[in-house]
Amino acid sequence: MVAVVDEGSFEAAADELHISASAVSQRVKALEAHLGQMVVRRTLPCTPTPAGEAVLRMARQVMLLTDEMYAGLARDGAGGVLRIVVNADSLATWFRPVLRSAAGWEDVVLRVEVEDQAHSTALLRRGDVVAAVTSTPTPVVGCRTVELGRMPYRPVASPELASHFGGVGNLDWERIPALRYNTKDDLQLDFLRSLGIETTPPQPQVPGSEAFLAAVEAGLAWGLIPEAQLGDALATGRLVQLADAVVPVPLHWQVWKVESPRVERLSACVLDAAAVLG
Repeated sequence: MVAVVDEGSFEAAADELHISASAVSQRVKALEAHLGQMVVRRTLPCTPTPAGEAVLRMARQVMLLTDEMYAGLARDGAGGVLRIVVNADSLATWFRPVLRSAAGWEDVVLRVEVEDQAHSTALLRRGDVVAAVTSTPTPVVGCRTVELGRMPYRPVASPELASHFGGVGNLDWERIPALRYNTKDDLQLDFLRSLGIETTPPQPQVPGSEAFLAAVEAGLAWGLIPEAQLGDALATGRLVQLADAVVPVPLHWQVWKVESPRVERLSACVLDAAAVLG
């Protein structure tokens, strides 16, 4: 089942496992017959059902602990895969020391998924990842949560764009375009609602943390940018702050409750890196 979900289809799973697609199908059907319910949706790509999410989470934990056992027995530093999810802004700023540390871990193959901090727990719930940087403090079943701190964002735009829509202090918030990362990104709209703006302005979309900043500097729209990314943009006038406000986004580290030295080492490294957060 893990291979079917990871590869997206029974055929791709068969290629990965070097067996026939029929054999993969029979094994999944046997599992479903044993449990008395479906575990995989036969879509493209294949996705786990709610029951399948529980099975997938358990299967990945067993795989992780099996890797730990074999590494301990062989004492050869064999690499085990750790899948985690991090929001793009964290990955572009404070999280980078974790990557530098992981580069020296011969017994870990780190795989990072990128997801909005408000939606990353879905990957934990499905069992796709062992840990997540998330804005959700309530732990997913089978996980523990550690508060990382708050990531401050400032509402900024290019001077030309701000001037075109009334200028700082007289800004037409209802009309000035608000940039978004993707369709899940509500950060800018939430900020507008906090100002009492109920209309939705034009929303250009640019994925990628660095590209998002570049789009704001180019005047495509205004956006909330992490303080750590702004550098000297405000001091040099490349950007102007549109309101005297800082939006603190709380971040948490949710991680499986498993006895794993690799996971504990990763968690310790994440907490050290997050010390720069407010």
